[in-house]
Amino acid sequence: MSVPALTRYAEWTFGALQGDLGISLSRDKPISDIIGTRLRNTLILGLSATLIGVPIAIFLGIIAGLWRDRPPDLWISTIAIFAMTIPEFVSSTLLILVFSVWLGWLPGIVTTPPNAPLVEFLSDIILPIIALALVMTAHILRMVRTSVIDVMGSDYIQMARLKGVPYWRMVFRHVLPNALLPTINLVALTIAWLLGGVVVIEVVFNYPGLGRLTIDAISDRDLALVQAIALVLAAVYIGLNLFADLLTLVANPRLRTMRY
Repeated sequence: MSVPALTRYAEWTFGALQGDLGISLSRDKPISDIIGTRLRNTLILGLSATLIGVPIAIFLGIIAGLWRDRPPDLWISTIAIFAMTIPEFVSSTLLILVFSVWLGWLPGIVTTPPNAPLVEFLSDIILPIIALALVMTAHILRMVRTSVIDVMGSDYIQMARLKGVPYWRMVFRHVLPNALLPTINLVALTIAWLLGGVVVIEVVFNYPGLGRLTIDAISDRDLALVQAIALVLAAVYIGLNLFADLLTLVANPRLRTMRY
């Protein structure tokens, strides 16, 4: 006698809440064990790209915004547009061609086993990190530039200029704090996007992360593994958005309202 679908769904949901995502159909292993290692590898890749790309994007965005329509802005904006428009598989292939095939400096394909220690991944993930950080840096850079330009054109900044407030004091005390607040949500959304957009990069570099596992699970018709990966990615995405909203609320007192 077959178990009703609603009952099976309730059992699966109850197990998922306890960390039991079922058994992989093609690998005959607990899905939690399979996903755990791959999620670690993807988080390492995404976190490394974030730690490198976000500071660079904020710095270049500030420069482009403060020197609007001048040579620094034109160069930075042009490079950012190219980085945003070039597909990830093209930029990844070009990085492999230049740094691995022509120069021979870095490995183009990751051959490290998925469950290897973190130290063994250090030399293999440099090119994937660069490829992943390019698009992220370009998007955040454009947002920071736009925010800086908007704040520089606001009434209170114009009033500060008329009162003779020193330029750099005005920039650091008034422009940057207000211009960087909108980027908090964008950074969180970009990091969440990285977990989904990393699929292409992981496939190109043969990186043993969650994106590569997703492609393998789809090829193997492993529905249980695919739905478990989708659940994990959705939970991470929602968690990052919630964290960004709370951080924005803490950083901007104007968004907090109190009722008595």
